[in-house]
Amino acid sequence: MNLNKLLTKQGNFLFFFLLSFILFFTNCTPEEPAGDPSKEEWTPLFDGSSMDDWTPKFAGYKLGDNFKNRFVFKDNFLSVRYEPTDTFKADFGHLFYKEKFSHYKLQATYRFVGDQQVNGPGWAFRNNGLMLHCQSPESMGVPQDFPMCLEMQLLGGNGTDERSTGNLCTPGTNVMMADTLFTPHCINSSSETFHGDQWVTVDVLVLGDSLIQHIVGGKVVMEYTKPTADSNNVSGDEGSMPNDGTPIKDGYISIQAETHPIDFKSITLLNLCGCMDKKAKNFKSYFVKADNSTCKY
Repeated sequence: MNLNKLLTKQGNFLFFFLLSFILFFTNCTPEEPAGDPSKEEWTPLFDGSSMDDWTPKFAGYKLGDNFKNRFVFKDNFLSVRYEPTDTFKADFGHLFYKEKFSHYKLQATYRFVGDQQVNGPGWAFRNNGLMLHCQSPESMGVPQDFPMCLEMQLLGGNGTDERSTGNLCTPGTNVMMADTLFTPHCINSSSETFHGDQWVTVDVLVLGDSLIQHIVGGKVVMEYTKPTADSNNVSGDEGSMPNDGTPIKDGYISIQAETHPIDFKSITLLNLCGCMDKKAKNFKSYFVKADNSTCKY
């Protein structure tokens, strides 16, 4: 056998050996298991590096103006801060997440720190909120103080007196409580009081306009249904919002700059609206509202 034929024969043998090796291990490698449709997929609303997904709106200032840099992202916290010489002038602020939602669970871990802004109102001491079903930030008037929304009020104690958190306030809205129309601005929850600078975790369940629950320490401390629009109790709205009892079924999420420094360690969301076709790759068994336009096959 001449040398060329020998080399060709050895080359063919090596080629078929490598091909068989690859095919063997390819066939023996198990397929990637299908995703568990019951496994919850929570989304952090700030990513640990910036607050680029959030937009500030302060009363008296244009959308996007982070007035005096009061909203801060530092040390992996989303925070509100005031300078020692910063004096309150009714310039309440809100920081809006970029997307709106209708059916979801929201969880936030927060703590109040430091001293209240100079001349801040007494009721705003250790006071912030998770503003739910907000109108779009673009629709707010320049002088508007609060968005039309449902506020899960976050409050801290003064070290002595009882003061619940997870309360409900209703800027620009009304709700039904125990089948009765509730029109006062705020109502206290049944939660315990959290004094000092301790971390507190709260949850909220939002199911469109059919049910909203505030949850503290794993207990439902506030529950209401059927939120509707009533812009008569929001100042500076420039007539841009309805006040005719329009149902509020979805909206944006925001947090406040309401004169007291606060840190949010995490704000995470579990969307309950999505693909409900069991044949789709992204079907989730915990979804309660279908949006099959998001299905992936």
